[in-house]
Amino acid sequence: MAARKKSKGTRRSSMNKRRKGFLAVALPFMRRFGFVLAILVITIWLGAWTILSGAGANAKEWARGKVVAMAGDAGFKVANILVEGREYSDSDVILALLNMRKGDPIFAFSPYDAQEQLEKISWVDTAHVERRLPDTIYIRINERVPLALWEDDKTIRLLDDKGEVIAADNIGRFKGLMVVAGENAPEYLANLAHSLTERPELARRVKLAELIGNRRWDLVMESGMAIRLPEIGIDKALERLETAHVSGGLLDKDIESVDMRELDRIAVRVKSGQVQTYKDSIEDVSAGGNSI
Repeated sequence: MAARKKSKGTRRSSMNKRRKGFLAVALPFMRRFGFVLAILVITIWLGAWTILSGAGANAKEWARGKVVAMAGDAGFKVANILVEGREYSDSDVILALLNMRKGDPIFAFSPYDAQEQLEKISWVDTAHVERRLPDTIYIRINERVPLALWEDDKTIRLLDDKGEVIAADNIGRFKGLMVVAGENAPEYLANLAHSLTERPELARRVKLAELIGNRRWDLVMESGMAIRLPEIGIDKALERLETAHVSGGLLDKDIESVDMRELDRIAVRVKSGQVQTYKDSIEDVSAGGNSI
């Protein structure tokens, strides 16, 4: 009996030790877990309250304002506004869009927002804006290239080399540019513009470009000479025309029209009404029998 009691007492003691050992390990873990859980619940609650109340945005703006003000007090203020590439864009409009003056904290200025605003100006193709510490705002503008005046329905608009409208007001200074005519002329202008840009001697002589049937162009030169271009192969036709002029002075002659629509010949109508043709080659252009 004594042995049994001793055995039971030993087992109870062993179990008590195990319970104590388990509790010794588990209680700190449970306490720690409960603490973490409490912190997690409080964090979620605070986050939800911040989002719903808008306090987070207000706190962020407050902190940002303090940082900007401190940086300004430390000398990070706008002293210079440099603009490169501006020729036609209104400088007053640019400064108004920047909304920054000398002495303003430079960190109150957002280059990204400024770039977005500048690219809304009709003259501006692309803009690049930098904050150059400690005191300079740098702006690089790539302006659109004025190419032609589009006359449509008694309204004249200024077009760039892509055929897009730049402006319709205050364009008097561009009266010397080529005029394009035709309801859909801007849509077809880019191809012609590229070919003429490659040949400045021809380009400077063109007074009017008229879109015929939404298919091809007729050019009217300063002399009144008409150049009839093909529907396909404008670049090649202008190359042939340039060659004919360089070799024989074609554009300086007393000619009514030059028809470039045939691939193997140029048809020339002189003002008397006579039509002459010659093959497109330097030798034939300069030959006595075919020269004009």
